[in-house]
Parts: sequence; C-alpha cells; structure tokens
Amino acid sequence: MPQFKLPENSRVQPGKTHPAPAGARDVRTFKVYRFDPDSGEKNEVDSTLTFRRSCREGICGSCAMNIDGVNTLACIKATSEIRGDVKIYPLPHMPVIKDLVPDLTNFYAQYASVKPWLQTRTPAPPDRERLQSKDDQEKIDRPSACILCACCSTSCPSYWWNSDRYLGPAALLAAYRWIIDTRDEATGERLDDLEDPFRLYRCHTIMNCAQACPKDLNPAKAIAEIKKMIAERQH
Repeated sequence: MPQFKLPENSRVQPGKTHPAPAGARDVRTFKVYRFDPDSGEKNEVDSTLTFRRSCREGICGSCAMNIDGVNTLACIKATSEIRGDVKIYPLPHMPVIKDLVPDLTNFYAQYASVKPWLQTRTPAPPDRERLQSKDDQEKIDRPSACILCACCSTSCPSYWWNSDRYLGPAALLAAYRWIIDTRDEATGERLDDLEDPFRLYRCHTIMNCAQACPKDLNPAKAIAEIKKMIAERQH
C-alpha cells in the first residue's frame, strides 16, 4: 500500500461496501482512499469525492494518482487492464489535502527554483524570433513534453526521503531542458545551481521515474547527462 503524510490526528478507518444494483453486469469493486482534513476521518458516504481532473486526454497531468499500485494518469488508465479490485490512492509520500488530492506546493516550488524559462544576455533580433536549427530543437522536444504530473517524483525513493532538499526527477528534467537549449545563455549558472550533494546527486538511477512517466520520458537519463556535463566542466 502506498504511504502518505497524514496529519498527526488523522484516523483512517476501514471502508464500507456499497453493493452494485441488482442486474448490474461487469461489476468491478473500487477501493478508493478517502481522507477528510476537517474531521481527520475517512468519509464513507459523502458523494463529493475530491480529485483533480481537467483534460481527460493525458496532456495536463491534473489527474495523477496511484492506481493498482502504479503512479499514472486516471484519465488514460483503463480499468479493464486491472485484475480484481481497483485500488485508488493519492500520489505516494505527499501531504494529502483531501481524498485523492496531494499537496503539490513543494513540488511546484522546486520546479520554479530551476528557473524554467529562457535566460539571455544578448538582445533579441529586432525583426524575428531567436532561431535554432531543427536538430537543436529536437534535443529539447522530448524534455519539453513533461506535463508536471508528479508521477515520476512521487515514485522515487530518494525524493520520498529527501524532498525538502532533493529536487526530484521532474524538476531536474525541466532544468535539463533549458541547459541544452541552444538559445539559453545561462548554462554555467544553471549547472552551478545544481552542483549540490542533495539538489542533484541524491539521484541513484533507480529508474522508477522512467517507468512511472505517462509520457514515456526518461528523467533519469536527463539527470545523468547533467552530472556528466558538470564532471566534464571540472576537467
């Protein structure tokens, strides 16, 4: 069962079973994690199950949760792929706001800390955009596809135990995307900011992040490339 950071006064109680109506076919049992921050108890009757959702097409990352023991996007996870009961929990090792909604405040702050925007010193061309070759654009194409669903970071044991200092796979993938962008002129500063025993080097290449990513990205590879760039600078 996934682990979560609950308030000290919280109580999670066994849920009740609500049978399917008579005559229902293809019946599935859903076991959904519930937590009410006001009472500290699990709510067994309230129909206002709380969860995030938006696009329904796997492009916004809002509905990330743990389904059948795997971090994924609820909108693209087919229950027909799951044998037995369908067990649904919020993303692991995150503070729970309510039911299936984790608190992503720290996650977004870490993303912002890598300055995920173009940094330049030279003036932009007066008559056109800052251009780059097709080959250079393709280098950032896949890292740019991250939808910040947090599936990767919340599948990472290093992030579970060091999320106060380790940036985690998602933020580091975003950092890598700008480090390799040929239009960006702050590569040295970006690498300096990441060269830290915790911010970067808590990654032990377990590869959970790559397995959990619903967009088939590979944050672990990006992190390894950042480490390589830092090592090459020192020689």
